[in-house]
Amino acid sequence: MDFEEYQRKAAKTAVYPDIGNNFAYPTLGLVGEAGEIANKVKKIMRDKGGVVDDHSREDMKKELGDVLWYVAATAAEFKLSMDEIASANIEKLASRQERNQLKGSGDDR
Repeated sequence: MDFEEYQRKAAKTAVYPDIGNNFAYPTLGLVGEAGEIANKVKKIMRDKGGVVDDHSREDMKKELGDVLWYVAATAAEFKLSMDEIASANIEKLASRQERNQLKGSGDDR
């Protein structure tokens, strides 16, 4: 499955107020899901000494899937395709790598 197909299929499952004109809802969902991932990682560190087992891996797969869904929904609200976003990101990173600018901070490095 590619990003375009994923985004199209994910859109069919979207249920939230004012779809197509509500970027706040999926953005807040994205932040919430990212927090759930951080919490699961914290518990792996605290409860399992940082060891990732099959159960942890499956939990993470589910949560990362939720993040992906909210990325797709947020992108759709901004009329962006995930293929476009992925390509632009790889181009940006390749440019930084060529210029030895992967380390550091700031969007325009």
